[in-house]
Amino acid sequence: MKKRKVIASVFILIALILGAIFYSEIVLPESLEGYFKPAYINQFGPLAICIELLIAGFYLFAGHPKTNFTMALFGFTVVLDFILNLVGLITTGLPFYALIIFLCCAVFAFWLAFSNAFGTGRISFVGAFGSFVMGIIVELFFNYL
Repeated sequence: MKKRKVIASVFILIALILGAIFYSEIVLPESLEGYFKPAYINQFGPLAICIELLIAGFYLFAGHPKTNFTMALFGFTVVLDFILNLVGLITTGLPFYALIIFLCCAVFAFWLAFSNAFGTGRISFVGAFGSFVMGIIVELFFNYL
């Protein structure tokens, strides 16, 4: 139980620190029309990934039954962001250092989710596929709005 809470605390800390950095970089538009432009909404993509990691960390800390689903959702979102950027379909809003940190967290989150390391409930095929689909939706929303 102590390992689970330490890992969860690290996830929460990473999400809070990077979330604060990304939040501070959001540029508010000067006119009302600016709030409805894709450039403004795209700024929130990295913040959404931080929120996914934060929720997954809180669920892991509490030992919630949906921990593995949220870990897989975070992992799929980050990996899809990386792959789609690598292929050239999107331009990621994540700085390189954040992408590396998130990829390391995503690999670890995948391992936690699919191995059920802390006994929070096995993720089903439907849950894994659902988290994959939701990861795609998050990526496409913040990149192709």
